[in-house]
Amino acid sequence: MGSVPLWAWVGFNLFVLALLALDLGVFHRKAHAVSLREAAAWSGVWMALGLSFGVGVFLWMGREPGLAYFTGYLIEKSLSIDNIFVFALLFSYFAVPAEHQHRVLFWGIIGALIMRGALILVGAALLAHFHWVVYLFGGFLVLTGLKMLRHRGIEVDPGRSPVVSLFRRTVPSIPEYEGDRFFVIREGRRLATPLLLVLLTVETTDLVFAVDSIPAIFAVTDNPFIVYTSNVFAILGLRSLYFLLAGSMDLFRYLKAGLAAVLCFVGVKMVLASVVKIPTGLSLLVVGALLAAAIGASVLANRREVRAAAGDAPGSRLAARGD
Repeated sequence: MGSVPLWAWVGFNLFVLALLALDLGVFHRKAHAVSLREAAAWSGVWMALGLSFGVGVFLWMGREPGLAYFTGYLIEKSLSIDNIFVFALLFSYFAVPAEHQHRVLFWGIIGALIMRGALILVGAALLAHFHWVVYLFGGFLVLTGLKMLRHRGIEVDPGRSPVVSLFRRTVPSIPEYEGDRFFVIREGRRLATPLLLVLLTVETTDLVFAVDSIPAIFAVTDNPFIVYTSNVFAILGLRSLYFLLAGSMDLFRYLKAGLAAVLCFVGVKMVLASVVKIPTGLSLLVVGALLAAAIGASVLANRREVRAAAGDAPGSRLAARGD
């Protein structure tokens, strides 16, 4: 648990459970397709909660933990955009009705929080007892960043996934959706619906992403509470962010390159920690600058394409000739 008292861990988790209960039990009690306006409003709410908690960490624990929280939150929030694009591909492949996508993401995030909590505890224990794990994590992040830089495209083929193949071979199921239900009873047998398969695929995908993101935050701080809370608040807003950005994949063409640079930076920072101590504030500045540069380059590239397309239009060519 580190230097943070037990009551803080218990209080934080109870607060998160209350938020999730309020989300599913009140605001999303009835299945419906989430509109862009609703997604934008909820994204703002979750982001405000995450940033407010960071201010609380800053006031309660001090400057360094506060900066570490914001850096971890920014890294995880940025990496989660990759999750969003993959989730969009999964929902398209499995033809998940729009009104049931929120339910899949809700339970998917519940599972993600449990898995990430376990991974963070294991990672913290390893770092506390085996110092050489620092170099292992750092090297892994650098290699992941370089691999991401070489392969910027999203390569997902659910049909070839071992999880999908194993599920279809071993789990009694039906081929059609039954509303938002994961199981149905047919002739006295409990059968899974395709929605359960989608949920398992989402969970597996998030686990793969967590292997990248959690070591990245450990490169910023070794405080498990900061790593856990920044991860949780970034993940809580993932559903709303999905409905907000799922149709805008092409607008972030250079974000993957920016994320690759971030992973390489924090990996090098981790490897050199015993030789060169990079201040947390500087880490936050570098991460923010890399992501801002990637997003800015994406915006400029999109604008150039729009202008080029407008210039190639027949009407614009006639106007240019004075016809």
